[in-house]
Amino acid sequence: MIGFLRGKLVLKAPPVLVLDVQGVGYEVEAPMTTFYDLPALGAEIKLHTHLVVREDAHILFGFSTEADRLMFRTLIKVNGVGPKLALTILSGQSAEEFHRCIHNNDTQALVRLPGVGKKTAERLIIEMRDRLPGLDEPVAAGSDPAGLNAQAVNNPRQEAISALCALGYKPLDASRMVQNISAENKSCEDIIRQALQGAIR
Repeated sequence: MIGFLRGKLVLKAPPVLVLDVQGVGYEVEAPMTTFYDLPALGAEIKLHTHLVVREDAHILFGFSTEADRLMFRTLIKVNGVGPKLALTILSGQSAEEFHRCIHNNDTQALVRLPGVGKKTAERLIIEMRDRLPGLDEPVAAGSDPAGLNAQAVNNPRQEAISALCALGYKPLDASRMVQNISAENKSCEDIIRQALQGAIR
């Protein structure tokens, strides 16, 4: 098991980032809460990681804090919640917001997240209620992609739409979420943050 990675940040393309660890490029999937506070490309960072082994792939998930990784590991123990959906939940809500939803039985806020239906929301509330103590550390996160095609690099709005689609939103819904957000002087992550905040209100 890979417990953490420390290396140079060479690519930020939500929800994927790449770390150069002594000449080896590790591709890592991370929630937007991790992306929001990432430093500039070339900086050294440390990510707490969780490795998911499937028949067709080994996928590394990375988190800026141990609390986020613990939350992810707790989420994937819930029936019907896989790594992809857990990543979407962590991207759409902070740990504190998720706590509030669970403690207040707020299924309405949970079903606004892509991939979370009413039954899944109810299951999350039931199964997570007794597992949450000790998970209330604040969530960290930030970023800007490079190494993609020129259009994506120069168009943060389009990059944000692609990232939202990767998080489970339908292309049309993703486009609607960002259409009224001004892209002027905003990074892809700024646009995604605003879009996700608007989606869960």
